[in-house]
Amino acid sequence: MSPYGSMPPPIMAGPKGRLIDGLRALKELAPYLWPRQSFELRARVAAAMVLLVAGRLVNIGVPFLYKRAVDALGGKAAAIVVVPVMVIVAYGVARVLAQAFNEGRNAVFAKVEQLAVRRLALAAFRHLHSLSLRFHLERRTGGLARAVERGTQAIDFLLSFILFNVLPTLIEIVVVCAILWRLFDWTFATITLSTIVFYIAFTFAITDWRVRFRREMNERDSEANAKSVDALLNFETVKYFANEAHEAARYDRSLHAYQRAAVKSATTLALLNVGQGAIIAAGLIGVMIRAGAGVASGHMTVGDFVMVNAYLVQLYTPLNFLGMVYRNIKQSLTDLEQLVNLLEIKAEIVDRPGAPPLAVPRGSVAFRRVDFRYDPRRPILRQVDFRIAPGATVAIVGPSGAGKSTIARLMFRFYDLDAGAIEIDGQDIREVTQDSLRRAIGVVPQDTVLFNDSIFYNIAYGRPGASRAEIEEAARHAHIHEFITALPDGYDTLVGERGLKLSGGEKQRVAIARVILKDPRILVFDEATSALDTRTEREIQASLAEVATDRTTLIIAHRLSTVVDADEILVLDHGRIVERGDHHALLAEGGIYAAMWAQQQEAARREAELVSE
Repeated sequence: MSPYGSMPPPIMAGPKGRLIDGLRALKELAPYLWPRQSFELRARVAAAMVLLVAGRLVNIGVPFLYKRAVDALGGKAAAIVVVPVMVIVAYGVARVLAQAFNEGRNAVFAKVEQLAVRRLALAAFRHLHSLSLRFHLERRTGGLARAVERGTQAIDFLLSFILFNVLPTLIEIVVVCAILWRLFDWTFATITLSTIVFYIAFTFAITDWRVRFRREMNERDSEANAKSVDALLNFETVKYFANEAHEAARYDRSLHAYQRAAVKSATTLALLNVGQGAIIAAGLIGVMIRAGAGVASGHMTVGDFVMVNAYLVQLYTPLNFLGMVYRNIKQSLTDLEQLVNLLEIKAEIVDRPGAPPLAVPRGSVAFRRVDFRYDPRRPILRQVDFRIAPGATVAIVGPSGAGKSTIARLMFRFYDLDAGAIEIDGQDIREVTQDSLRRAIGVVPQDTVLFNDSIFYNIAYGRPGASRAEIEEAARHAHIHEFITALPDGYDTLVGERGLKLSGGEKQRVAIARVILKDPRILVFDEATSALDTRTEREIQASLAEVATDRTTLIIAHRLSTVVDADEILVLDHGRIVERGDHHALLAEGGIYAAMWAQQQEAARREAELVSE
């Protein structure tokens, strides 16, 4: 658990996936702004607010000092020498204090802000891992990564600017208008407030119109990033087919669409900036003409004229900044929309309330009349029923598309069944926690995907926190320790993206070492040797047999030579078990298994003849 306690609930979107508005955002961000579980963080927020108020008060007082300095210049000679110097010094000190308060506020609040970003990013990361395999197979990883990245950056911006810029600036506007009304007359406040209202209304209207261009930019950006990541992850495939130009063209189409949206965004931004400048200039002219008339009539001093000008410049500067902030807030809310939608997606596979951990004293596995389909229109498994006794080995074979690998996915509960049940030691896997279920099963897949890290890290992934001695012992049992130690960097050797620096056999041995370190009671070998050459296959098969000793083992295979020693072999065809028995019994039966065996033996014979030639 985090040292700062449990996380606040994920930010939720409004109905029908619409963008949350500013007030909704403030409400939903409250748990991040005022962390109840940490006194230190609450104290930081309180201190930041005090510094904010102090900085604004000093800022409002600066034009008064400016006025006194100017008025003093029109006084007596002695005053002209002494008073302006003192006031000017006070003016300079006030400006420094205002900046110091603002910078101190940023420094004090930085920890709260960055912790909030961290916690939201972690919540999104955990949520993505809680979603089903179906979700991730239907999404592009690059697009998801960009959505999370932009969403967390948006939260960073919203936390800082809504709290410390938007609200204080609006309050300062009201205070300044009140001061102008109190010191002079209502026309100053009316012109100032009218200008600000018109400015804000214009900014909101144009920015709302521009949001669609930003949304299109995000979509095209995600699309381009997903295509680039996809092409780079499949670097070898691109090279095999000499399709570099094709991939570049696909990427450029997305970049071109992004370029069009970006150009529209930039041109409309220019329109917004010119309109804002014209509104501010009109307001400034109106107030200064009114102030000039007051000086000419003797109702106002030159210092009053200067003070009004200073207030307006001081007010319009953050107001101009407010326009930029509002644009960025709208853009941030647009960026946040994708992340909010991700956080709203319900996990397809969830633990039952109060689900106990799986207990595996023996390791028996049973499929009870299992039906399953990925798509309601296409059944994959039908009435699959079998049992694996503790410590026994059962193999599932059959043609491609028969549903063999689906059985492994269902054992890990990547999907829930349409009918029937899967039991481990008599416990329905839907009634226990997913974490305990997956810790009890080890898998060596056909395509072992490694992290772009060291060999040591990839083996240690089987049991994070294992000692180096335990990791090296697992590598010895997988017969890869000698190979690793012969490498220049040994266990610190980087394996590359998806483990591409290692051969297929080396990757499989790393996967075996990882499973050995995990030390599960149940093993699944999912086409673990089908992509290897015959010699490597035999070596890996020997390692797998050693690992499977005294463990309940399910072997999913296409090559029948790898399953001849299984206690029972199940032949799966069109989602049904059509034959079962040991190797010799199935050959004697003369059915599908016997035909597959004969076909593969003939293929092996022809391969041997070609090699001998």
